[in-house]
Amino acid sequence: MKIFSFAIIVIFTFAGFSACRRMDQTATSNILQVPLSSEISTLDPARSYDTISGSVVYQGYEQLYEYHYLKRPYVLLPLLADGMPQVDKSGLRYTIKIKPHVQYHNDPSFKGVPRFVKAQDFVTEIKRLAFVPTHSNGWWLFENKIKGLDTFVKDAGNDFEKFKTLSIEGLQTPDDNTLVIELLEPYPQLLYVLAMSFVSPIPMESVEHYKNMLDDVIIGTGPFYLESWVKLGNLKMKKFPAYHDSNYPNQGDRYANENKLLQDAGKKLPFLDGINFQIMKEAQTRWLNFRAKKVDFLVIPKDNYDSAIDPSGQLNQELIKDKIELEIAPTKTYWWLSFNFTDPLLGKNLNLRKAIAHAVDIDRYIKVFTNNIGQKANSIYPPGIPGYNPSSQLPYEYNVEKAKQFLKQAGFPEGKGLPVITYDVRDNSATNRQQAEFIKGELEKIVIRVDVVLNTFPGFLNKARTGKLQFWQDGWAMDYPDAENALQLLISKNHPPGPNSTYYNNKEFDTLFEKVKSMNDGAEKFALMVRMEEIINRDLPWIMQYYARNYILYHGRLRNYRYSDLVSNYMKYLRLSDQ
Repeated sequence: MKIFSFAIIVIFTFAGFSACRRMDQTATSNILQVPLSSEISTLDPARSYDTISGSVVYQGYEQLYEYHYLKRPYVLLPLLADGMPQVDKSGLRYTIKIKPHVQYHNDPSFKGVPRFVKAQDFVTEIKRLAFVPTHSNGWWLFENKIKGLDTFVKDAGNDFEKFKTLSIEGLQTPDDNTLVIELLEPYPQLLYVLAMSFVSPIPMESVEHYKNMLDDVIIGTGPFYLESWVKLGNLKMKKFPAYHDSNYPNQGDRYANENKLLQDAGKKLPFLDGINFQIMKEAQTRWLNFRAKKVDFLVIPKDNYDSAIDPSGQLNQELIKDKIELEIAPTKTYWWLSFNFTDPLLGKNLNLRKAIAHAVDIDRYIKVFTNNIGQKANSIYPPGIPGYNPSSQLPYEYNVEKAKQFLKQAGFPEGKGLPVITYDVRDNSATNRQQAEFIKGELEKIVIRVDVVLNTFPGFLNKARTGKLQFWQDGWAMDYPDAENALQLLISKNHPPGPNSTYYNNKEFDTLFEKVKSMNDGAEKFALMVRMEEIINRDLPWIMQYYARNYILYHGRLRNYRYSDLVSNYMKYLRLSDQ
């Protein structure tokens, strides 16, 4: 999940994802209240790629696989698939059985007749990802991966009739309950992809009925169906009476056992009667409504941290008396400072980049802008990714004297002769402006002058895609727990409009990536990951900052809550009960 598109949402507006709403039912009602910090962009699983829309989409749509709710490291389980796939020795052919008798929510496109999932529905959705007029955000996951799919893109063009009728060599359905996927090369990440909303089954008759415009409907099999949606406002979902058999996990990790998250083991899902989503943009309003017991859970807003957490990092006594509980949760979102390698100044002068890396006090940055919630980065890989080493160390630290030495070696002693460096701000919010001024102040200590340029977020994205950034903050929210998803940010073939906005280019790194991307986790892959990190640390396209963490509050009536930024369909596991 590229942080370019919504990283700020993941870290800061998850608070909105868990914020405020109108209290239109009693405190004991079985309706979960999940207010949103901004408008829902789309309900189309082929297009949804932000936290806000995903919070809704994953409750109504389902995929072939899902993450185990109570196990870390993450484990994939069958959801709509009837078992794990059969993979041939070449790793190129996946045969997946589909659960029988899984019913879709009622929809006008079915003309009053119950519709059940067929293998062809997955083919239809993958075709939608590839069909140009869909404007899917998930196409990159399948580009150059499946036999005949890229040919389909060219042959179908914008022609809806060709979209419907053209077949794809690498997507076959021998019967209604069997899906066969043939790859062009091994793709170990495929199972993770098959757990993403992009691969939710969609019946072709529904695509025809809505003319491939599914932004405003949910045609899913999930535990909750769409009851109503007032654009720019409230969205309500209700428990789906015909939801297929799905039960609460019988097992969990040590955390799950210690926190009594297995009390509903084996019980049929979901427990809720419904979910109310409501937009509430202001953080302070969300906080006040949470304190008034009008919000079920909430990531602590930055400005309210001191009133919720005591100096020892624990929940304060006032909140404890109100039966509010705290969860401190790591995320797979992380941040760094980026350099443009096509820039004739920063991109060509390693010692200048080293000077900047040693001039920025990352510890103070984390304290000022995250209340010390952020975890200082020690690697280009985030914690929880197989191959991440908690003992790794970055080759730079805050040291003004070293920074001055590197600046001298760069040819600019005491900043003499160094042109002004442009630092582009991600958007014009107060927080982003303050972060930029912090960086500017740090570099002024070694006499590096910085011009802070404000942007709208779309304007910033356009600069990134067109190579017009020089120095800026960047970040990433992992799509799945595999190092490939992080490393692909630095390969040359992903230069803009791809995600490699630094324009970093290293032949050895590219060669190693081609090996790593097709390898399963293990010692050989992890050794290559170490070498790739050594290359990045040597060339320094990034200055790592921190891994994001969330401090989450929830009322005692909410049971079974466990935060994860990968288990997006978690609301089916939640229970509301009297205190």
